[in-house]
Amino acid sequence: MRPDPTILAFDSSAAHCAAALLLGGEIVAAQHEEMVKGQAERLFPMLEEALAEGGLGWSALDGIGVGTGPGNFTGIRIAVSAARGLALSLGIPAVGVNLFDALAFGTEGVVIASVPAPRGEVYARVLHHTGANPVIGNAATVPLDAPARSEPTCIGADADVLADRFSGSVVQPAFPMAEAIARVVLARKDNVTTKRPTPLYVRPADAAPPSDPPPVILT
Repeated sequence: MRPDPTILAFDSSAAHCAAALLLGGEIVAAQHEEMVKGQAERLFPMLEEALAEGGLGWSALDGIGVGTGPGNFTGIRIAVSAARGLALSLGIPAVGVNLFDALAFGTEGVVIASVPAPRGEVYARVLHHTGANPVIGNAATVPLDAPARSEPTCIGADADVLADRFSGSVVQPAFPMAEAIARVVLARKDNVTTKRPTPLYVRPADAAPPSDPPPVILT
């Protein structure tokens, strides 16, 4: 990427569709809509609206940033597939950013980042602490490996519950989600690899393959 790349970032891993256009380190366009479904139909029009708001075309982009989850399986697949397709067609890198890193971007020290999960649970992860993997569970009992006496900063879903558990403090994210993804990509621009974005799944999908054997095809 160039020293001051133009990055289009987007996310549809939760009950929303969001996009942000970063130009020269500044956000020049942002879009956000709450929606439970319909991300597949809304995503590309939203991206085109963001480009139009910033006065740019697709050819002006140097990179794509995409939220990889965890979150809604369908929304994640839609966004990641779109990012891969755009990267291929435009000949630019696509960078996947998980929502924990996006939430914690701009916050120093030990951070517990949490994202809403089904059935009133949360996906949570301890950031800036070596070896901490994302987990899912009730915020009051979810097994997090936070360092002792670290007084973590808690950001995201049920952050107040997590702050009470780990003697931490609650803060709001430094940036809206799509903008945070764009800024993470900018921060990583010197270490961008050719690895394609892949979804981050903390739990298995609710849908399961059929248990019946496939039919026999006679030839």
